Amino acid sequence: MNTNDLMNTALSLAKLDKMPYDTNIIVEGENIKKVLIGIDMETPELLLAQNLGYDCVVSHHPKADSCIVDFAKVMDVQIDRMVKSGVPINKAQKALKKQQTSIDMGRHASNYDRVSSAARLMEMPYLNIHIPADFITEEIVQTRLDTAFLNKPRTKLSDIIDELNSWEYYQGKAAQPVIRVGSNDDYAGKIEVLMAGGTNGGVDVYKSYFEAGVGTIIAMHVPENVKNAVSEQNIGNIIIAPHMPSDSIGLLEIVNAWRDQGIEVKTMSGIVE
Repeated sequence: MNTNDLMNTALSLAKLDKMPYDTNIIVEGENIKKVLIGIDMETPELLLAQNLGYDCVVSHHPKADSCIVDFAKVMDVQIDRMVKSGVPINKAQKALKKQQTSIDMGRHASNYDRVSSAARLMEMPYLNIHIPADFITEEIVQTRLDTAFLNKPRTKLSDIIDELNSWEYYQGKAAQPVIRVGSNDDYAGKIEVLMAGGTNGGVDVYKSYFEAGVGTIIAMHVPENVKNAVSEQNIGNIIIAPHMPSDSIGLLEIVNAWRDQGIEVKTMSGIVE
């Protein structure tokens, strides 16, 4: 196996035919047999991998080169997601623009060479696989909730929490599913799982979903300003399915596919098995 093989497996599982802007092969490598993968893999983890005899490192979150500089561009996938939920395409684009511009300005000024230069100096094959894993997670969680609450229009937020807590990914973990906007007895309405947009779309994006008829958004995390704005709007709910366990769902689909292909894979740095 080489780095292209690893990447192509991830893209295939996510039903993608090319690498998104937040996903890339930073340092190529051949004859890969042992992979160390985690949510956040930077220079310390590269050194750890080298010391432990691994021959490839994979980070979920973008840490290097174009994955950082062009990160805001991947947020365009949120437009299609909003349209699918009933938001007009012109409104979706405008709702996303403010947050996208803010992310772009911050990432453009970042030290994008920090981790990649370390990987190159160490000659350590290094990949970043972000939104492909998030696409997988979003589809799995959405399908599970759709199945659990099919023909149950009076589903309450407490029912969603109970369903998430029944899943091994969330059981016994330090971070637990939590209601950030709403209460246990509030009706959920239409449930949308938003876990694959690069990063949070911001206040305007959340408001657009609720105005289009979504009742409850399931996300991995929510900024305080978004939480406060949605609370003030008082027409929607937000439930958080914790970041690390949720990221692990899609990543472990990829990890298990690699293992089936004969690769020894060790998980760390936030991935829960």
